[in-house]
This record gives sequence, C-alpha cells and structure tokens, in this order.
Amino acid sequence: MFKDIIFGNKNEANTAEMIPLAADIDKLSVDDFDLPDELQLLTLRNTVLFPQIVIPIAVGRKKSLKLIKEAHKKDILIGIISQKDEKTEDPKFKDIYKIGTLARVIKLFDMPDGEKTAVLQGITRFKITEELSVKPYLKVKYDVLNTTNETFDKKEFEAQIISVKELSVKIIHLSSNLPKEAVFAINNIDSPEFLINFVSSNTDVNAKDKQKLLEENDLSGRAALLLKYLSEEVQKLELKDNIQNKAKTEMNQQQKEYFLHQQMKAIQDELGLESPKVEIEELEKKAKKKKWNKDAEEAFKKQINRLKQINPMAPDYSYQLIYAQTLVDLPWNEYTKDNFDLKRAKKILDDDHYGLDNVKDRILEHLAVLKLKGDLKAPILCLYGPPGVGKTSLGKSVAHALERKYARMSLGGLHDEAEIRGHRKTYIGAMPGRIIQNLKKVKSSNPVFILDEIDKIGNDFRGDPSSALLEVLDPEQNNTFYDNYLELEFDLSKILFIATANSLNTINSALRDRMELIEVSGYIVEEKIEIAKRHLIPRQLKEHGLKVSQLKFSKEAIEKIITDYTGESGVRNLEKKIAEVIRKIAKKIALEENYSKLLKTADIQDYLGIPRYIKGKYEGNEFAGVVTGLAWTQVGGKILFIESSVSKGNGQLNLTGNLGQVMKESAVIAFEYMKAHSEDFKIKDSIFKNYNVHIHVPEGAIPKDGPSAGITMVTSMASVLTQRKIKNRLAMTGEMTLRGKVLPVGGIKEKILAAKRADIKELILPKDNEKDIEEINDLYLKGLKFHFAETITEVLDIALLKQKVNNPVRFKTK
Repeated sequence: MFKDIIFGNKNEANTAEMIPLAADIDKLSVDDFDLPDELQLLTLRNTVLFPQIVIPIAVGRKKSLKLIKEAHKKDILIGIISQKDEKTEDPKFKDIYKIGTLARVIKLFDMPDGEKTAVLQGITRFKITEELSVKPYLKVKYDVLNTTNETFDKKEFEAQIISVKELSVKIIHLSSNLPKEAVFAINNIDSPEFLINFVSSNTDVNAKDKQKLLEENDLSGRAALLLKYLSEEVQKLELKDNIQNKAKTEMNQQQKEYFLHQQMKAIQDELGLESPKVEIEELEKKAKKKKWNKDAEEAFKKQINRLKQINPMAPDYSYQLIYAQTLVDLPWNEYTKDNFDLKRAKKILDDDHYGLDNVKDRILEHLAVLKLKGDLKAPILCLYGPPGVGKTSLGKSVAHALERKYARMSLGGLHDEAEIRGHRKTYIGAMPGRIIQNLKKVKSSNPVFILDEIDKIGNDFRGDPSSALLEVLDPEQNNTFYDNYLELEFDLSKILFIATANSLNTINSALRDRMELIEVSGYIVEEKIEIAKRHLIPRQLKEHGLKVSQLKFSKEAIEKIITDYTGESGVRNLEKKIAEVIRKIAKKIALEENYSKLLKTADIQDYLGIPRYIKGKYEGNEFAGVVTGLAWTQVGGKILFIESSVSKGNGQLNLTGNLGQVMKESAVIAFEYMKAHSEDFKIKDSIFKNYNVHIHVPEGAIPKDGPSAGITMVTSMASVLTQRKIKNRLAMTGEMTLRGKVLPVGGIKEKILAAKRADIKELILPKDNEKDIEEINDLYLKGLKFHFAETITEVLDIALLKQKVNNPVRFKTK
C-alpha cells in the first residue's frame, strides 16, 4: 500500500488497477456541484474510487475516451463504478455493482507513449435506483448516499482512528518497498472520513473487499472493517519479515555467490571462454548431426528447453547441462563398418596371439556369417581359463581384425548395481552406468566390449551387479537396455561382448547360460618359448629402449626361465622375468660395461639368481606310498603328491594336508576299498587291525578339495600296504566309487600341461575322459603315453610294479 503516492503509475480504464493519489480535499462538499438527473457510468475493474480521492487512469477504449472527453468538456459529473468480474470486456448492468462514486474529470492529457490519461476526482457515493440505457453509455437514475456515524461512543471512534493511523504507519515501516514519506502524509490528515477513505483506497486488499468498504454507510463500521484488513496485512508483513530475517544469512551467501558468478562471467567474456548461451547453441548444433531415435530426440529437446529457462547460476543448471551433454555425446545409431576380409582377420589374430585356435575360429565364424547375411546379433562370448593366457588382450586383436572400436570394463570387485545401470538423476553426482560411459568414450554403438573378470563380481546390500548384467548379455533383451541415468532405452545388440573369467564356478548360473563358453587353457613350454620370441621379448626390448641387435635370447635360455623361474599356465610371470633380465642388461649398457649379446642358459642364473621355482618336479618312485596326482587350480594345472605311511596302532585312518570334505571322503572310500579287497592284493586282515594308515598331501597351508584324487589315494594305499614300487614317471587323476569304478573328472588339458612341465611320461585317466583327449591339439600330447581305466583294478595293474621298494616295511602279525 501507499507506494503509488510517490510513483504515480497508471493503468487503463476498464482493464486494470487504478493508482490513487493523495489530495487534501477533506472539505470538499457535494453541494458545490450540479448533480445531473441521469448519470452516465464509467466502469472500472480491479479498483474502487473513494470519495475525496484523486486517481489517474489510462484511457484505451474509444467508448470510455468519448465519455471522458464529453464530461471534461461540459464539466459534468459521471458515475465511477466497479465491475464484478474483471474478465468482462463490455459490462452490462448485471455485471456491475450498485454502489459507486460520483466523480469529475479534472484533466485529460496525452502521455509520451501516445496514451490518453485522465485524472478523476471522487466526490460522493451514489446508489443506482433505475437502469435506463446501455448505449452509447450505461445510463441510470441514482440517489446520493450520505455517510453516517451511528456510534454513540466518541472515544471508541477516536480510538479507531488512532488505530488506523498506527497500523498504517506500521505497514509502511514493515514494507521495504513503500516510501517513508507516506508516514508524514498519514499523520497530517485531520479529517476522520478522509483518513478512512484515503487508507481504504491505498490498502493492499482486493477490489471486492474495497467495494465492501465503499458500501459501508456507517463511518465507524467502515473503520472497523478497515482495521480488520489492516491487521491481517500487518500479520502477513510481520511473518514475511521473520522469514526474511531467518533467511538473511543464506540470502547474503547467495548474493555473494551471485556477484562472484557475475565476476566470473565477466572474466570468461574477457578470456573468450564459452558462456551458457554459447554452450546451449553448441549442443543444438551437435544435435542436428545425431541419428536420434524418436524418444532420444524428444528427451534432448525437452532438456534444452529446460536449460534455457534455468538461471545459469542455479546449482541445478550444471546437472542439467551435463545430462544434455551426455545425450548428445552418445553414439545413437552410429556404427563402424566391419571389415569382412577373413584372410586379413585370421592373419591379425595369428600375429597377435599364438595358439587359442578355438577362440579365433569362433570369431572368424561370426565374421563369415555376418558377411553372408549382412546382419546378425552379436554373440556373447566368455573366455575362461587361468591367468596370463591372453584372454583380455585377445579382445584388442578381435577389435583390430574387425576394425571396430575397443572398450574394456573391469568387473573385479564390482558391488554396486548402479555401476551397470547408472544412478538416477535425483542423486548428487549421478552418472550413467559404465556400459553407457564406455560407449560415449569410443563413440560407436558396435564396439568389441571386454567384460573383464566377470567371475569376480561382488554382491551386497547395494544390489547384485551380475543380475543387472543379465539384461546386458541377453541378445533378446539388450536391444532395449534401460539406463537409470538416461531414462531412455539404448540398443546394445550390435556390440560384440567378450567376457573373461578364471573360473566358471562363481558366475551366476543364469548369467553363465547367456554366454557362449570357450575354454582358453594354459600353454606348454614349446608354446611359451614361441610367445616369448614373437611377442614378449620384442615388446620388453622396446619398452626398455634396447634394439633387437643389442640383445638376443637363446631358446635354451628362454626354456630355463620358464622351467626354473615360473610355474604358471600363462605367460605373465614369464614376461616379468624377461623384463628383469633386460633391465639388468640395460644397466650394463648405460654403464658401458661388457655383456653377452646372446644370452645362454648359464647367463640366466647370473641375472635372476638361484632358481626360485622348484615345485612340480617329479620326485621318483623310491618310496612306497608316494604317488603323483594331477589337480586343477584357477591358475592352471599342477601335480599333487599323495603320501601314505603305516605305523603300529589299531587300524585308524589319519588324514592331514588341509583337505576338504570331498577329498576326505575320497580317502575313506579308498581305505574301505583296500580293506574289502585285501585278499586280491595278498594283504593280511591283521594289518588293518594292528597298523594305522596315515595319508598326507604336502603344502598343508593350501586348501585342497575335490574328488579327482580318488584313484591316486587308493594307489598310494595299495603301494604302502604292499610295499611295491609305483611305475616311474607316472601320474594319474580320476574319481573312484566304493565298488571300484573310475569316474571322469574335469580340467584334463590343464592337468596334461602340468604333467608335461613335471616331465611325466605316462598318465592314467578315466575311460570316459578319452573323448577329451581327442579334442586336444596333438602338440600338447606329444611325448605322453595315456592309459584309460574303467576300474581300480586296471589302475593298480598299471601303476604297481612287482618290484618292492628298498628296505620295505616288515609287517608283524599276531
């Protein structure tokens, strides 16, 4: 209220709020004017004219302008009356109130903007008694209304007037946007009626409530109603003031940030950095080149419109901008063209990796079908095998062969499902899942995508990432992959996913079912030598700044490193040892010392020290009860010794070596089998009563389990109980039953490689594993003799020699 006393804004007649001006005309009387018999009406909306108040109005309608000109020219009074509904453009009698104010037109003049402005002066109130006509103006008969004061208590009325002044002054002080000069105007009004009309005209209430004030005949009643409105306004302003005081500190901080942002903007302009407007224009420019689908295009346009409406200084602006940038940076329907030259692809795969024929054949098969058909859902391959055999690096070769982009995502230790599906935008720091992030990085929707260490995914309260991968790796679903951050579907069906794992046991069964499993087994010594010569040594020479002419490794030297300093299925540690040798050579070159350019076997120990790897060596057959078994581990195959001994006792079976439950059961089965068939091996029953049998598996710190040591344990027991020698350089693997049947086991290729590393010459395998041998490359089988057994009797006939060990145990029987 009161703000327009100073500012003097104007509004159009019949269409807007009137702006009252103060005038000291409290002695104005209706008797000073000639009252017309018939009154012409000027309708206003959103405001009410009170007696003794002067207001300016902007006149826009021709009808209203004509009436005002006529009244001004003839100096006649007109009726100023408010309409009930401000939306009514051409009000009739039913659209206006019955009580208004007689007024005269003081002045009519032109404004600089071309509008006509009239200044009206309220005289007295009137009431319509008869409706006469609507054209050219609303015309009525009327009665003049005189204000009364029916209160009998003058002190109460005086108190009302004082309260009106006090509340008005309080409102002026509470409102920061009201001129303080208004206090002077209020305090200098002596007439109670003029004061009430002046405050009523200026108070911040709607037109309907002002009309109620105008229609109140009793001055005391009008004052009481006005006090009610003023009290409500004071309460609102006090509440607003309290809220502002509480937020003052926060507002000061916001203002500080605003000014800093403004300064930053000025600095950016000086430095030629991009402004928010330029950023949005750049995004729109990029969007024109995108191959959007309909949903993505609509989402982007909606996001851009939102960005244009947000203040760049608002905290939410950066989040919204990042989301828009993510949408425009993603490769929507953008694909690289595959190279269908199969001979070229085969050459690249062969050059980059030695061996791995199964994997290479599967990639070439996929490429061949794609070449013939032109479109094919990409397979989901899973390469599983021991570490260091080239599973991950194979992905780069595949990408190179197909001329596709390459993306890699490590899943080891991943616990949060949001890493796959993304975080919802409502979270601070939200971002897309790593699948989408990698596609954004490579700018292609059909890369070769490596999912590394898929067997090491975690699972906790934050979700199950392996379950989230079910959608990613299902060819029937991944064409509509939904990322929580994007809130849009993205087509992953053209991606060639290659997962890698060391073990299949820890992979979710549903996830495993969606993948095509390809085993990548370990390398034999001959293969490792070739890999070292073709790949490892040249790469390490280059990384250490040496030329090929400066250093060469003999075949024997490489073999010594493999056999004496590494004991793995892959070649990772082999490369480390080669790097160690080359570092020491590089040091000699830098110090200008003499060195041999051709490394031989004798030189290796000088550079690498005493051989560290002594495990896996065959230990001979000089002792009864010591049998070489074969085991599978996550790092490949290895040989495992089963040792048995007898001691005086009461027939107990003792097991040591950190054995698992299944392995213990295998030992019990072997022991019971020997007791049941003691006559077949000419073993006296009294031996089982008077002697204890002890089975031990060395390397007790390492947990061991599984059924594949069954035939090895029974052979070890048979040897120690008969004191017969085991066939020289013989190893075996296989599960046994209580009836003496030999059952098949897994990991045959890895076990064969372990046997070759240990210089084993003969192997006993279950008959049902013979088919596995047929699938193995002849190179792995070279130098080995295989025996396939169906029963324990066959195993023992092959393994046990007639010859007894030196100094055999002499069993004493009662």
